[in-house]
Amino acid sequence: MRVKSAALAMIVLLLLVAGCSKKPEQSSSAAPTGTAGATGSTAGAPGTSTSAAAPAPGMAPESAKPSAPTEPPPPTTVTLPQGTVVTVRLNEKVSSKDNSPGDRFTATLAEPVQVDGNDVIPKGAAVTGTVTDAKARGKIKGSATLRLVLDSVSVNGSRYDLRTSAVARSMEGKGKRTAVTTGGGAGAGALIGGLAGGGKGLGIGLLVGAGVGLAGGAFTGNKDIVLPAETMLSFKLLKPLEIKK
Repeated sequence: MRVKSAALAMIVLLLLVAGCSKKPEQSSSAAPTGTAGATGSTAGAPGTSTSAAAPAPGMAPESAKPSAPTEPPPPTTVTLPQGTVVTVRLNEKVSSKDNSPGDRFTATLAEPVQVDGNDVIPKGAAVTGTVTDAKARGKIKGSATLRLVLDSVSVNGSRYDLRTSAVARSMEGKGKRTAVTTGGGAGAGALIGGLAGGGKGLGIGLLVGAGVGLAGGAFTGNKDIVLPAETMLSFKLLKPLEIKK
């Protein structure tokens, strides 16, 4: 009986010892789990250095953002000096008989106007002008007169006012051609014409004089002054002209 009691007591003691020895193991095994959980919480917490380094979804990094558009450079201005020659080709006929002072006419630039070898006004630019004097034969002792100036030119969609010398021509009653001065002794004008009308035809040359505007003309039998379409006329600027490029 004593042996059985001793054996039973020994078993109980062993069980108690075994139970006490397992508790520290559970405690130690729980510690890493808690540490791992804390580490995982720290790694996933907002505000850490890892989260701040990554861009937010849908947002491009600063280096990938497009740069602000640069403003275009301001337009440059080229000045055509006084005395620059502007040569045009008439789009329609102008005559001392059919036109009156104040009539408008159109033309196109026959040659580009250049500065330092660069085209400032291109060939073919639209030009307008005015008939400032037109008298048919017989109104002034049988003589006829015709006088033209340019008013404007269009460049790259912009219209520029012109002030030019006049191209002028007079015809006396007996058919003698005479040059007339441009108003106020302004610069020279010139005409380059084709062959005149009539049976034999008449060559028209280029006449330029300082302070005088000269013009040849295509003459009909009644000695009126006729400048056909395609006639080339040369004018000079009386003041500088600024063109924006």
